[in-house]
Amino acid sequence: MTTHRHPVQMRYAAAMNRETAKEGARHFSRRSLLAMTPWLSATLSGASALRAATFRCDVTPAEGEPLIWTVPLRSVLDPLWAKGVVLEQSRRRVVLCAMDWCGLGGAAFRALQDSLAKAAGVPSDQVILHTVHQHAAPYVEGDAYRLLRELPDPPLMYSEDGIRALAERLGAAVREAVGRWQPVDEIGTAEVRVQRVASSRRVWDQGKLVVRYSTGGKDPYQASLPEGRIDPWLRTVSLGRRGAPLLRMHFYATHPQTFCCDGRASADFVGEARERVEQEEGIFQIYFTGCAGDVTVGKYNDGSEAARRGLAERLAAAMRAAGAATRWQPLRELGARTLPVRLPARTPEKPIDTEAGGELRYRIACAHGYAQRREPLYVTCLALGNVRILHLPGEPLLEFQEYARGIGGARFVAVAGYGDIAPGYICPDRAIEEGGYEPSASHLAPGAEAILKGAISQLLAA
Repeated sequence: MTTHRHPVQMRYAAAMNRETAKEGARHFSRRSLLAMTPWLSATLSGASALRAATFRCDVTPAEGEPLIWTVPLRSVLDPLWAKGVVLEQSRRRVVLCAMDWCGLGGAAFRALQDSLAKAAGVPSDQVILHTVHQHAAPYVEGDAYRLLRELPDPPLMYSEDGIRALAERLGAAVREAVGRWQPVDEIGTAEVRVQRVASSRRVWDQGKLVVRYSTGGKDPYQASLPEGRIDPWLRTVSLGRRGAPLLRMHFYATHPQTFCCDGRASADFVGEARERVEQEEGIFQIYFTGCAGDVTVGKYNDGSEAARRGLAERLAAAMRAAGAATRWQPLRELGARTLPVRLPARTPEKPIDTEAGGELRYRIACAHGYAQRREPLYVTCLALGNVRILHLPGEPLLEFQEYARGIGGARFVAVAGYGDIAPGYICPDRAIEEGGYEPSASHLAPGAEAILKGAISQLLAA
């Protein structure tokens, strides 16, 4: 299917991408590189040299705690889970954790990351914490909360006791997991096309940018538009022992959202697909959302239960196919590397003490929280043999996933966004020129593209 390309888009061909990468590397090394953790790597000398321990923790909030923005939880359709794995080799450990929350940022992100790190006995930069980004789940930005608490009448915020209790549960889950290690000697990869799930939120029709949100299927016109620019592939990385899979990690780029903001908690269609396939296979499944800032299910979702079930079944079908298509090879190397980056903040347009409603005040506080931030963000790359798993902060647009895949060479590259959510949308410069929803909602100033691409280049070049 041929999709319309706006004239602005035409200026960003492959040659320009190469120039952007060069400039990004220069900008990155000059202004953003604070320190670089060395590769934690070694050659595996035996079948038991690498070990894995999976964990699961219920992260469903208590009734009355807020879900996304300030809407209090009223009912639970299905549990929210944090699912992850601790990998160990030569007494060095790396933790990966994917939470069924909409977002974690600032001090709240660091609190949960630190709890996981303490439980695993590792520095915090060896913990990869990811939120799957369902919109029927909490969105907690700790730096914004700090500012909101200074207001005489702050909106509803996730309780400090609730965050502390969650941190304790996550730590307990990791401590329990590392008491039951499983040896790993193989890694498997698969790439399967997902049918009729993702669609672009930024669609060009007759030279005009159309914003198609997650329930765009309600509008016959928006449903009739093409899928647009998406990455249609589910990428699955499996770890196993002597031909038997122990866990699978799935990576796919779309907003995992069929509904939002009505007080119902749910892991949505991605959680349903993940748990269904785990039950069928008897193999632990973890799901990571890719660079989906401008990708939703809007073409195929009208907000109905039938649409949600259909999306879940089609994603589950791809997961099953990935299991069947997995190609295995010996796993002899494990490594992890983290780079700190500073992405430029945009000056907030409105004061925090506005008389607007609670949700808007929270959104404004998020912008101010990032503008005042002094800590860097982090980009992490996990190396498992010929596989590279890249984790990015914020809510990156698809451009960054395509860029990483494009420079990955012969390696199998899987990408996840939604680490520390504090910067919000991370847009390429082209999207900022074009306008639309994502640039208007970002907390970043122009220039973030070159910095982030520079970090990606350094990590994938090693």
